[in-house]
This record gives sequence, C-alpha cells and structure tokens, in this order.
Amino acid sequence: MKIAIVGTGYVGLVTGTCFAEIGVNVICVDTNNEKIEALKKGIMPIYENGLEEMVNRNAKAGRLKFTTSLESCLDEVDAVFSAVGTPPDEDGSADLSYVLEVARTIGRNMKKYILVVTKSTVPVGTAKKVRAAIQEELDKRSVQIEFDVASNPEFLKEGNAINDFMSPDRVVVGVESERAKKLMSKFYKPFLLNNFRVIFMDIPSAEMTKYAANSMLATRISFMNDIANLCELVGADVNMVRSGIGSDTRIGRKFLYPGIGYGGSCFPKDVKALIKTAENNGYQMRVLRAVEEVNEEQKGILFEKLQRYFRGDLQGKNIAIWGLAFKPETDDMREAPSLILINKLLNAGCKVRAYDPAAIDECRHRIGEKIFYATDMYDAVLDADALMLVTEWKEFRLPSWAVIKKTMRTPLLLDGRNIYEKKEIEELGFTYHCIGK
Repeated sequence: MKIAIVGTGYVGLVTGTCFAEIGVNVICVDTNNEKIEALKKGIMPIYENGLEEMVNRNAKAGRLKFTTSLESCLDEVDAVFSAVGTPPDEDGSADLSYVLEVARTIGRNMKKYILVVTKSTVPVGTAKKVRAAIQEELDKRSVQIEFDVASNPEFLKEGNAINDFMSPDRVVVGVESERAKKLMSKFYKPFLLNNFRVIFMDIPSAEMTKYAANSMLATRISFMNDIANLCELVGADVNMVRSGIGSDTRIGRKFLYPGIGYGGSCFPKDVKALIKTAENNGYQMRVLRAVEEVNEEQKGILFEKLQRYFRGDLQGKNIAIWGLAFKPETDDMREAPSLILINKLLNAGCKVRAYDPAAIDECRHRIGEKIFYATDMYDAVLDADALMLVTEWKEFRLPSWAVIKKTMRTPLLLDGRNIYEKKEIEELGFTYHCIGK
C-alpha cells in the first residue's frame, strides 16, 4: 500500500510518519522546498515528542519519503490524504484555497483511481467542493477516471499526537462508496487490532463531528473559567467545585480545569469556523459566541490580578513568565494566552523575562526581541517583581522555592494553571494568587 500525504505540519507529518511506522509506503508532499530539504536531513519543522526519532527511523527504512511534487507520485499511490492548512479568513470562515488547490492538482494529473481523503479540519460541504474541483479538471482533459472522496478528521492532541494516532479511541471516517470504505478500513486496521473501532458515516456528518468535538471541549473550558471567576467573588474554591461536578458520570473530569484560556491551532479556529458556518446557513451559535467571548477575556486575567496587586502602578516592573507555548509538550504559540499577556505587560511599561522549554525560538520569531529570553526558569525570575505561571510544563512543578524567593525582588506568584498548593506556597513566604479561589 502506498499513500501521499499533502502538508507536513502537525497533522500531515504525524499522520504520514505513523502510517509508515506500521508498514505503509508514504510520500509526504509540501510546496515549501526548504521544509522538505530539512526533513530529508532529519530536521523537524515542529516540536512533537518522539516524532524526530520516528521520522528518521522510517526514512532510513525507505518507507517515508519527502517531495515537493504531488504530480510525480499520483501514478503510484492508492490514496492522497490532504492535510494542508485551513487558516481563518478575516470573517472567521475557513480558507479552503489550499484544500481546493490540492484537489485541482489531483484532477489535472491523475491517470487511475485514487481515493482523496480530507484530513484537514474543514467546514461541512467541503467534500462536495473537492469532488467538483477534481471533476472540473478531469472534464477539461476530456477523460473519465473514477475517484472517491472521503473525510477523515484528525483528533490529535499536540504533545501526545503520536500516541493518539497509534492508539486511537476512535477513527471517524465519512465515505460515499463501498470501495472507499474498504480502503479506509484497510489503512486503519493495524492501529485498532485490539479494539477495531472505525466509525463510518456520511461525509457531512464526519466533517461536522470534528467541529462539534472541538467546540464542546472549548465550551467546557470557558464554562469552568466562568465558574472560577464567580468562585473568587463568592468565596468558593473552584478545585473543590470541579471535583464535585467531575465525579458525576454524566459530566466527567476532563477539560474542567480552570486557567487563562485556551489557544492553539484548533479550538479558536474551529469555534470561529462553526459560528461562521451557522451564519452562512441563517443560524446563530449563541453558546459558542459566549464561549469565544469568555475565552478572550480570560487571557487577560493574570494581568488584571497583577494590576490589582500593584494598584495599577506597573511602570518599570520586572515580570517573569514561565511558559510561552499554548500548552505543554509543544512549541506551538498560535493563539497562545502568553502573547496577549506579554502585549498587555509591555503596554503597561513592564519588563518581561520569559522562559519556555521548547517555544523560545517560536516566540522570538513572533515578537522579536521585545522581551528577554531566559536560559532557564531560575534565570527568568532574576530581580522579578512577580512570577506568572502561564504554561504548566512538568519542570515547573517542583522548583527550588528558596532559591526563587532569594532571587526575586517581590515574592509574588500568579499561578495561571492552578498547579501549586496555596497553603504550601504561602508558608514559604510568597504571596500567591491563582484562578478561582
């Protein structure tokens, strides 16, 4: 079996590498020549735990190859998985230009049956547009070649993407024909030998499933942040509330952790896209609009706590930030709360010293030298008037608080992820503020 994966971002590179790991011959395609040449040398474009070793192992075995030419490999593949970007337009809708260009390229160059699988997160109705784009190019060539389209949305968590792909709890596949269904079953069976669970459905439902899943998770996060903010006002402890409602089997414990808002490449973009899809169909997603509003406000909550502590006088204050990526185990800073926080701090006249185990280069690429990039978490707190925990990397969990207190100018800790115990931190001589207490 041989497949092409178009796009070498988080989804495409992980998908292609994991398929290669179980014996499929994979060709990863990207129009970025610099990225492809780097991959051929074993240099990763992203940080994902375990990915570099797996890429290099399968490339060495000849099962994983890289090219900039989709046209050159269409004759030898059984399927093309499209994992290109779908960035949001200014109105919040998903930009399908890359998806449709892949479809047109296939239509212009295919000579035999191919299954075209959309792996990117796309609005309902995209498969129809993909099919139409391919057929239009075939008609221009005056040829009749059978092909199928399918939807196979990804449910990978950055930082745990390889494990999610290799041991999925479910695989959602939208198909239109029995031939496509059999081929997709063949691709995924090795991953699910112990619990073979591919959920087949119609394509529009598969497309909607991805948006609905991410929007539900985003809703839980914003709901808990709303509850946390109210807990602070009424004297309740959000951690106890979370434990109380999470023990209800109808609710469960996942994604009920309060914090400083969600970010990343999926939740913000997908919530916006689903809102826009509803608008295009004459419907208002009122709950999701509130989810989005709460999330944007939550990204500034640590700054508000800092302002209250110093009574609005932040000019010249040194602020240490632990964590820049939107979540641990990744260098991804798309829609990261840290970017909002840093901007607010700089506008208020603060000086920022930041440290992140993986995202320093990405932050420097995004905002340049506006802040000081520390070499480690202790370097970050040098002469700091406050320490802000933004991303809950494991190495931040058990620091030497005695060293930190001696290093800081003011022992003030603002915990944006509630990973520390208030009583313990205060007994060490710190002023401690978190979310929802």
